[in-house]
Amino acid sequence: MRSPERALPRRAASLPAGRKMPSAGNHKVMQILALVSTGGGNACARIRIAAENRLRTARSDRGARPGPLRPKPAPATRSPVTPGTGNTEGVGVRKAVSRCLAARGGRGAVQPACVAVVAFLVVLASLPRAAAGQEEASGTFDPGLIDGPGAPAPPAVMNRDEEGRVTVRAVRLDERIELDGVLDEAVYRTVPAITGFVQLMPDVGEPATERTEAWILFDDENVYVSARVWESAPESEWVANEMRRDTNQLRQNDTFAVFFDTFYDRRNGFNFYTNPLGARADQQFTNEGNPNSDWNPVWDVRVGRFEGGWTAEMEIPFKSLRYRSEPPHIWGIQLRRSIRRKNEWVYLTRLPVSAGGGGGSRGIFRVSAAGSLVDLEPPPASRAIEVKPYAITSLITDKAASPAIVNEGSGDAGIDIKYGITQNLTADLTYNTDFAQVEVDERQVNLTRFPLFFPEKREFFLEGQGIFGFARGGVTQAPGAAGPLGGIFADVNVPQLFYSRKIGLEEGRVVPITGGARVTGKVGAFDVGALNIHAGEETVSASDPTNFTVLRLRRDILRRSSLGAMFTNRSVSRVAPGSSQAYGIDGTFAFFDNISLITYLARTRVPGPEHRERDLSYQGKFEYAADRYGFQLDHVVVEDNFLPEVGFLRRDNFRRTFVVGRFSPRPVSIESVRQFSLDATVDYIATADENRLETRQTVLAFQTEFETSDRLIVTLTDNYERLVVPFAPPGADFEIPEGGYSFADAQVAFAIGQQRRINGQVSVRRGRYFDGDLTTVELTQGRIAVLPQMSVEPTISFNWIDTPHGAFQTNLAVTRVNYAFSPRMFFSGLLEYSSASDSFASNLRFRWEYSPGSELFLVYTDYRDVTGGLRPDRGWDLRSRGFVIKINKLFRY
Repeated sequence: MRSPERALPRRAASLPAGRKMPSAGNHKVMQILALVSTGGGNACARIRIAAENRLRTARSDRGARPGPLRPKPAPATRSPVTPGTGNTEGVGVRKAVSRCLAARGGRGAVQPACVAVVAFLVVLASLPRAAAGQEEASGTFDPGLIDGPGAPAPPAVMNRDEEGRVTVRAVRLDERIELDGVLDEAVYRTVPAITGFVQLMPDVGEPATERTEAWILFDDENVYVSARVWESAPESEWVANEMRRDTNQLRQNDTFAVFFDTFYDRRNGFNFYTNPLGARADQQFTNEGNPNSDWNPVWDVRVGRFEGGWTAEMEIPFKSLRYRSEPPHIWGIQLRRSIRRKNEWVYLTRLPVSAGGGGGSRGIFRVSAAGSLVDLEPPPASRAIEVKPYAITSLITDKAASPAIVNEGSGDAGIDIKYGITQNLTADLTYNTDFAQVEVDERQVNLTRFPLFFPEKREFFLEGQGIFGFARGGVTQAPGAAGPLGGIFADVNVPQLFYSRKIGLEEGRVVPITGGARVTGKVGAFDVGALNIHAGEETVSASDPTNFTVLRLRRDILRRSSLGAMFTNRSVSRVAPGSSQAYGIDGTFAFFDNISLITYLARTRVPGPEHRERDLSYQGKFEYAADRYGFQLDHVVVEDNFLPEVGFLRRDNFRRTFVVGRFSPRPVSIESVRQFSLDATVDYIATADENRLETRQTVLAFQTEFETSDRLIVTLTDNYERLVVPFAPPGADFEIPEGGYSFADAQVAFAIGQQRRINGQVSVRRGRYFDGDLTTVELTQGRIAVLPQMSVEPTISFNWIDTPHGAFQTNLAVTRVNYAFSPRMFFSGLLEYSSASDSFASNLRFRWEYSPGSELFLVYTDYRDVTGGLRPDRGWDLRSRGFVIKINKLFRY
């Protein structure tokens, strides 16, 4: 039996009314003024006015303050940070500039990258830094700094205003709680719970139909988030069928989530959630969206049961988060619960219905409407060092290599290091980088004449990915939008200035990475990112040793907007001898609840006189995404010689105008229907140089979303394509001749709600394909929950095409089998067959996180020619095969 005195909260002294700020805090006030001087919106205005009043009070009042006070630390003495005389950091930067400009020899075209790197360091050196040693007691900040109601007075832990905004008080523990999912410590009896969750879906603004109690606790090392999740249904009706980390299916379970906006910038932060099985998921958000689900920090969670529901205890180390060390310590916070059997999503704060994309799950992205967290006393943000060495052994067969490799054994080792340069800037160093444990890309059917886009899966390139996003806003998709009105991921028709898969991957081959470094973080109102990677050579793809440089700087402006710039350099161009660069400026603007604007201007420099001039690209995109109505207007221009060699470009030399209109009513008289949505889109693409029409597509889509989350979608599409050269469809042995083609098709799809044990989307498409006929039958996003810890995820696509030039059938079958032994150990097998490439591939992976952040991987990959289909009497020739054992160990200092 535990002692009842264990884990009692230690209450921080509250601020008596009328207490004035000490003069030692003037530097912090000036910093706050600097951060919000260019801001807009009511919240920024309130913060600025409060800070000005506080500064005037501090200058005029030097007397004693009532109440118990902590000793005031002496101000730290430091040199000015502006580069110049008397500043050794500035001298170092000037010397670096001189050395760079005086450099001779080697490839002359590499020097612009050097100059850009040094210029980036100059910018960092000139940015304001917070003075050290000027901390104040908890609770001594001006209430006007809170974007919401005032801080709750102990013993209360939350304060809610009439607008539905919430301020939460964190409670300090004298001892760590036992992380077991059993809420039996005394703190859960003595500290009131955070309650009063509000629906976003289905009935916006109404109280949640099930009770949820939560606590935010902390000690010197961790922040703890605990929840008692009440359920009126028996456990057999709960939706809990996934134990693997970060999977999409986990988002379709009953979950409890916490989100922290640690810099209180009302746009970025970290999300953590779990389900009744104790599965874990974590995400980074950037610009109120752009979720990075492959960010994997060190944290832990345990779940339990009680008569009436389930419980959860999360332990999140402060070391796993980034935040400001200087007070005032105000974080943004959002709590979310999903009740999937009811298709209900509830939040701590009241959110606008326009934030309810994804059936209600995307309300967590609306960081600007999150609550505020006060009285938290995190330790000074450490410049911690994380060292993660790895060892790997493999047995490889590769018949495409020259000479061919057959059952060649090898062993290797490498290391990743994470170091805190400052409290808010982190450097990641990697040597002899290896990604053998990453799952292979899932095959897709491609009947177009343009390349497909595949997401990044390699861990090193995923952390901080949102910082390097160029001209990418957050998520403004309204609930129920059936057409291409927006979404989490950017439109692949828009160029990406930086696409990390261009590093270490070339023409489907893995190019070895010798090493590299990345710096990401915040400096004041600036997001900063710098990346330098050196890749080796690879004979099959004819890749020479190449250095890649990416620099990114973005400044927060107004309440939910930003301006930024980006520069990329590739030391060895794939087009002509020499290096190539790309650079641009971008702006993302968000106004009110549902209006956004994205714009950019970019240019590339590729070696060779034939690539000079006509090398610009620019975009202007306006979007209105309310719940009932939606509208989008997007105009993109990519000139003929615009070629971002460290980016992604689906097509070149085009001028695109894209228009969407949407009407999405919620019928009150039809109980089984949650929302109808009618979308109409026009996509018009002409050549940028001659303005000749190349592609025109008109789409009319009607979707019915049922209360069960099932969806019925009917889509009518009218196309026009002009071929300037003959086109051979993937998998066909004939070509479609050049010329203009008009063709239309219709598709009917029914999607079963993803919370069900058996789900997926079945679709049938019938119509014309250029000058022929097309019939497609598909099962996509399929999933069968065999056991709570085991699932099978099939994808099947049959495509029959008949044209005057020839007929062919292209089929794709993909099956993923998952088995989770525990939330930290799972097996995943991916089997793929494609008739277009006459190939069969398998990727079998076992992953065990034997201690937090340390992992063991067993990976088997097999790739074969299947020239006569899957029949055993046909061809079954081996192309490549590999078996890998990899182990790494995380050391944190």
